[in-house]
Amino acid sequence: MSRARQPPLVTGISPNEGISWTKVTIRGENLGTGPTDLIGLTICGHNCLLTAEWMSASKIVCRVGQAKNDKGDIIVTTKSGGRGTSTVSFKLLKPEKIGILDQSAVWVDEMNYYDMRTDRNKGIPPLSLRPANPLGIEIDKGRFPQKDLEALFPGMSADFTSENFSAAWYLIENHSTTSFDQLKMAVVNLKKQANKKNEGSLAYVKGGLSTFFEAQDALSAIHQKLEADGTEKVEGSMTQKLENVLNRASNTADTLFQEVLGRKDKADSTRNALNVLQRFKFLFNLPLNIERNIQKGDYDVVINDYEKAKSLFGKTEVQVFKKYYAEVETRIEALRELLLDKLLETPSTLHDQKRYIRYLSDLHAPGDPAWQCIGAQHQWILQLMHNCKESYVKEQKGSSLLHSPMLDLDSDVRPSPIGHLSQTASLKRGSSFQSGRDDAWRYKAPQQVVFVEKLTKLVVSQLPNFWKLWISYVNGSLFSETAEKSGQMERSKKNARQRQNDFKKMIQEVMHSLVKLIRGALLPFSLREGESRQYGGWEMKSELSGQWLTHVIQTVRLSYESLTALEIPNDMLQIIQDLILDLRVRCVIVTLQHTAEDIKRLAEKEDWVVDNEGLTSLPTQFEQCIVHSLQSLKTVLDCKPGEASVFQQQKTQEDVCQLSIGIMQVFIDCLEQLSTKPDGDIDTAHLSVDVSSPDLFGSIHEDSSLSSEQRLLIALSNCRYLERHTFLNIAEHFEKHGFQGVEKITQVSMESLKELDQRLFEMYIEFKADPIVGSLEPGIYAGYFDWKDCLVPAGVRNYLKEALVNIIAVHAEVFTISKDLVPRIMSRVVEAVSEELSRLMQCVSSFSKNGALQARLEICALRDTVAIYLTPESNSSFKQALEALPQLSSGTDKKFLEELLNKFKSSMHLQLTCFQASSSTMMKT
Repeated sequence: MSRARQPPLVTGISPNEGISWTKVTIRGENLGTGPTDLIGLTICGHNCLLTAEWMSASKIVCRVGQAKNDKGDIIVTTKSGGRGTSTVSFKLLKPEKIGILDQSAVWVDEMNYYDMRTDRNKGIPPLSLRPANPLGIEIDKGRFPQKDLEALFPGMSADFTSENFSAAWYLIENHSTTSFDQLKMAVVNLKKQANKKNEGSLAYVKGGLSTFFEAQDALSAIHQKLEADGTEKVEGSMTQKLENVLNRASNTADTLFQEVLGRKDKADSTRNALNVLQRFKFLFNLPLNIERNIQKGDYDVVINDYEKAKSLFGKTEVQVFKKYYAEVETRIEALRELLLDKLLETPSTLHDQKRYIRYLSDLHAPGDPAWQCIGAQHQWILQLMHNCKESYVKEQKGSSLLHSPMLDLDSDVRPSPIGHLSQTASLKRGSSFQSGRDDAWRYKAPQQVVFVEKLTKLVVSQLPNFWKLWISYVNGSLFSETAEKSGQMERSKKNARQRQNDFKKMIQEVMHSLVKLIRGALLPFSLREGESRQYGGWEMKSELSGQWLTHVIQTVRLSYESLTALEIPNDMLQIIQDLILDLRVRCVIVTLQHTAEDIKRLAEKEDWVVDNEGLTSLPTQFEQCIVHSLQSLKTVLDCKPGEASVFQQQKTQEDVCQLSIGIMQVFIDCLEQLSTKPDGDIDTAHLSVDVSSPDLFGSIHEDSSLSSEQRLLIALSNCRYLERHTFLNIAEHFEKHGFQGVEKITQVSMESLKELDQRLFEMYIEFKADPIVGSLEPGIYAGYFDWKDCLVPAGVRNYLKEALVNIIAVHAEVFTISKDLVPRIMSRVVEAVSEELSRLMQCVSSFSKNGALQARLEICALRDTVAIYLTPESNSSFKQALEALPQLSSGTDKKFLEELLNKFKSSMHLQLTCFQASSSTMMKT
């Protein structure tokens, strides 16, 4: 099973040349399944397994040993794949050795000795000799983990030059497999080395033995000479002299060498001090380096140096080191305060905030800097929002002195919604593009609209960083790039869980402030009494129009979409949805109110120009006005994702329904006002003639004015068109835009319109039929005519002809305005005339034969003439009138009556032609 894998293959080594103990990275394929699977590694024939560190199946890191060959292959051996091959080679370079007395072009740091065994720099005296193998036997390194040895010997070291040297650690690490006999040999070697040191001190004495012997011989010769003299005086004198000579010699020697020895001691002291300064210059220079790096902003360097100094001198007992380390702590404390100030400083980018939080965390700053930053950002956003409101309120109140924000088309190349809105309004007024630009310069956006745009832009620009900072705080990514990752991340997550409700309150406070500030500017009536001063303060001279409210709704919707993209929980953003719904409802109400005001002014635009159907432009203008208003509400009525319908509340449905009915009633009142306005109140300056109309319309404009009867007819024609077309079209538009209660709106409007139509119709009939009816009785009895005593009929009398001419005049007037009104009006006129004629006939007590024949002739002539306009009521009246007459007894009378009727029709053929034309028209309709 172990040989199932392919043999190792080395395909790369970096670097591919170097001196002994160079650290290299070996790459290839099948380099083992783990550290235990790697059993061999040779570079240039030297075994490098002891320094090998298995990283993955394609990567191994090791150090090149002291090989014999200058160039060779890299061979990897594993349990699973066996001995491998190599496609690359490594070239071993010979290091240049520089002696103490050799000249060199560069400075050789004698204080730093590189320990290739431990891969560390060791500071040792420059002239000290360090044996590579103090025991003098072969080193056989064991494979004990370094961590286990450190745990077994805490605070100790295997370095025999260290003050905390542990012999047991050294033996386990370097001689764990050495035999007992070899260890005995090592003891002998150590004793020999100790004896060599003692013999070295004696060698100095042995080298001067001859000098001591000569001095001893000289003293013995002097002593013998004194004995030969035999005098004690001389002996004492010579002895004293000898001692004086020796003392003078000693003093002279001391005098000669005192200066040299003093200089040597001073030099040694200076050298030792320099060695100490050189060895610990990192600590001594650290306070100044910290100051310099802080000024340059290299906080990472400061933190790394501080961590190094803390690990080396944090627990030192040396007073000098304590003093300098205390100075370092003072600088670091000042740095903590500086970083905290920068962290809480606003405005600040999210990148800088994360960076300062990591710095403070690495410096072990007290408290929770990340939460402090979140709190500071929260307060700053709230302050920005209120400052924005105060600035715009102040600018609004002092608008007469200050420059209010205008729509500057040149200040921004990108078209803003406000600029587009104002430019569209200018173009609709019939101006050119250049004049539209001029109008836009003069056209001021309401302060509330500009404020809402600024406020939402502020929140949308600041809240994402605030939210991302919290997310980083929750998942611990604020500390992912620093040391001690796991501990800091766990602490951060724990703090985030504890403060989750607090942060939720922060977001809700920002959302509530945003919504209430917008309500204070646009919907002040929706605020509570105590909130008006904090969130309101605007001067409400006039409410915003529907167009500006639509623009505001679009702005708030875009802000909501931006906040939703941050994955903020919907319950925190629900308050914005409620605001949008209230704004949409208010926009619909305001738009309908303004529409009613616009429709009131339609009366001023009535030009009384009648088209071929007897209509003015008023019904079309009315329909266009409503359609335009509904189209402007389309974006408001359409529901975006997550939004509720504008008409979901019953009160809104009722209000909109009443406003819609009010709009229709306003127009109906407008029609009534126009039709009943006195002649003196009519503005005739703008009346014009429709050139497309036939000549028969010219009579309306002969004297550049309209009679009250003509206005009534035009109003009736408009009412007829409204009932049959306009109101139905408007109902369809209401349904299309989702209005509720359209049936009620239509029903109430139709009833009101019919009532107006009936009033106007009765008024016109009164104007036209009453004079005709009133002329019948005087005409019948003109010249003292008597039904009992009259001549043989010679034809239809003049009173009936005059009545017919007056009816023809009514027909002409109605036909001139609207052909469709002719049957209705003519039928009613005929009813009035026939009813009066029937009444007069029934009032006659008796008829003579000639009188009965005359009455029958006139009744039949009138009936036959207006036959196409007869109704059941008028037929009944004519029937009653004829029944009141004596019946014709002979055929001669009937024939005579028929001749007289034909004669009448022939003589008035031209006048009666209008009734024939009407018949064809009526049949078509």
